Amino acid sequence: MDRTTPHDRPLPEGQPLYWRVATQLLGELRDGTVPPGERLPAERQLAGHFGVSRETVRQALEVLRRDGLVATDRRGSHATLPGLPLESPTSLSFPVGVRAADPGALDRARVSWETPPPEHAEVLGLAPHRPTLVHRYESAAADGRGRRTAVTSFSAVALAEVEELARYRDRADGAASAQLRRAYDWMRRAGLTLHHRDTITPLADTPSVRVTRRVHDQYARPLEITDLVVDAQPDALVYEFTLPSAG
Repeated sequence: MDRTTPHDRPLPEGQPLYWRVATQLLGELRDGTVPPGERLPAERQLAGHFGVSRETVRQALEVLRRDGLVATDRRGSHATLPGLPLESPTSLSFPVGVRAADPGALDRARVSWETPPPEHAEVLGLAPHRPTLVHRYESAAADGRGRRTAVTSFSAVALAEVEELARYRDRADGAASAQLRRAYDWMRRAGLTLHHRDTITPLADTPSVRVTRRVHDQYARPLEITDLVVDAQPDALVYEFTLPSAG
């Protein structure tokens, strides 16, 4: 009898829990959450992420190992899906203001399908009250200081051109964790040349600044806009640059 795998057919009701976890994990690997060749989070972290036991995670990983989608050595498990690795240091992390990896930081990222803020809709060319993919990011140091909050809205162009972003529509319930740190790499892989314009201005009567990032492609089509509120800076700065497509 031929052996089936999580990517061979839709998941029917009644499948074991580990099979469902394997399917969900495979979807995240395909999204690029973990680039090819890089280690997966520890079993304990995966168990917490999916809300299951570590034994269930082990069984799910074994399903993916059998099909060559995950490999395990003494350093841990890593994705072996074909694709580009996380790109050079010139790649930008998403969203603007995201912290470097810090085990002590408290980070939270969610996506929802909703009507964006009116100023975002105007920049993105969306009709009033038209929903889109909205990403929210919050971060603070372990002691609660240095809080950052960012709200990003994606355009219809971005969702049409970038497959990895479009996949989030059906699971953008505002509750599930959604790290989109490779969003700009996905855009470049879709053949888009990214032009960023970041404006940094102090907020009146507060010890904070607002960073507004607008991104458009080589055809001047808007892709996303992000508003970040972070610690104060003495002056307002505007800088812009272009990141070529990967094609």
